[in-house]
Amino acid sequence: MEISQNSDTNYRKFVLPVDSEHKATEFRLFSIATPHMRAFHLSWISFFSCFVSTFAAPPLLPIIRDNLDLTATDIGNAGIAAVSGAVFARVAMGTACDLFGPRLASSSLILLTAPAVYLSAIANSPSAFLMVRFFTGFSLATFVSTQFWMSSMFSPNVVGTANGLSGGWGNLGGGATQLIMPLVYSLIHDNIGSTKFTAWRIAFFIPAFFQTLSAYAIFFLGQDMPDGNYVRLEKSGEKHKDSFSQVFYHAITNYRGWILALTYGYCFGVELTIDNIIAQYFYDRFNVNLHTAGIIAASFGLANLFSRPGGGILSDLVAKRFGMRGRLWTLWVVQMIGGLLCLLLGKIGSLSGSVAVMLVFSVFVQAACGLTFGVVPFVSRRSLGVISGMTGGGGNVGAVLTQVIFFRGSRYSTEEGISLMGVMIMCCTLVILFIYFPQWGGLFCGPKKGVTEEDYYLAEWTAAEKEQGFHKMSIKFSENSRRERGKKGASVPVLSDKDTPPTIV
Repeated sequence: MEISQNSDTNYRKFVLPVDSEHKATEFRLFSIATPHMRAFHLSWISFFSCFVSTFAAPPLLPIIRDNLDLTATDIGNAGIAAVSGAVFARVAMGTACDLFGPRLASSSLILLTAPAVYLSAIANSPSAFLMVRFFTGFSLATFVSTQFWMSSMFSPNVVGTANGLSGGWGNLGGGATQLIMPLVYSLIHDNIGSTKFTAWRIAFFIPAFFQTLSAYAIFFLGQDMPDGNYVRLEKSGEKHKDSFSQVFYHAITNYRGWILALTYGYCFGVELTIDNIIAQYFYDRFNVNLHTAGIIAASFGLANLFSRPGGGILSDLVAKRFGMRGRLWTLWVVQMIGGLLCLLLGKIGSLSGSVAVMLVFSVFVQAACGLTFGVVPFVSRRSLGVISGMTGGGGNVGAVLTQVIFFRGSRYSTEEGISLMGVMIMCCTLVILFIYFPQWGGLFCGPKKGVTEEDYYLAEWTAAEKEQGFHKMSIKFSENSRRERGKKGASVPVLSDKDTPPTIV
């Protein structure tokens, strides 16, 4: 159901065409229209700044390692710390988005973690270096607010595109920092004349300042939902102020969220791992210089310019014809291929061959991330934030486990660890076979006869809550998500709001 901006005087006027929830049904990349496209640009830029800060250290590790006398174990532990901090932060961020809105949740976290980036400049021991990386890593939880925000602003037919682009361009910071930090370091060291052990410290002020600016931009320029901020909507009665217990309960009891958290751990988690190890891997194994290693490592992260967005766009495209089942099949195939390429990357002993395989691998593993968040918005309407947080947190858990098992200490060489990581990707992707939506189906099974979108999404509300009208947003979302039936199911009759049954599925 699409509503033009002039169809009803009761509706606000929007630049983009909107649906019954006032979510944009079109995605115009080069627009900054309020509130939809402004939210998009604020979200990806702020997430980009957090990625730059979190991964500012790896491209300078050869210098930092000599300055702080870091051992291989120290470096491994610091890398683990950088991604482990966001595990619980992402779940907490999802809950905060559900209860307080993405604008306040995101700007607060970015501002609170910025001091850790500034303090990186005065780290003088392995333990201090580990701590600043740990607290800086909390900022990666802004990924959850980014995806939640896009899911609140864009209709189901373009939500995969919006999520893919915002997440992908944010992740681009992991590659950009591989270029930015060596360049900033060189400018300070060569042009200003600072010693190399002073230059790397001064360089950290650049990402710290960028991150601080992005926090203020979100707070003063952003808006939670198409119709306004949470506080105003709750005061006016347009939005029900939900309870933490109900939001959390409906998230943790939905098994689909747990499966997506596991699979995301071995696409985004692998991406985080590669961001931490790849520059040093090429520097040590192929004896390239620091600048060359940084360029190679940057090419992996910079693929996010098109690969993760491509995954989101592909998810929306296949959904137009095949619905949710098309989204699931595409995710399964793409992530499986990514695992195979990762296994191959660790087996190749030539520089040119490794770079070539790494580039193709980056496209598939990052596209899988975009495809995952083409599915996530449909798992739960009421608990979208927590589901997003669980999935995002799963990415960090995957990164932590992978680095602890394969890249900490000397049990495995780095190339062996990369190959084994590929095996893990393929094994963990198999569980997508168990995801089933009764109203749409799964990989091998069609929808359950007679089950509608209303049955699924209204099951999250009690009879008492329905009597008070708290479920109205879920009804609208059910109407707008009927596109997930695909072309074959598009002609199936739908129920009106009055006919919506209370069946719990």
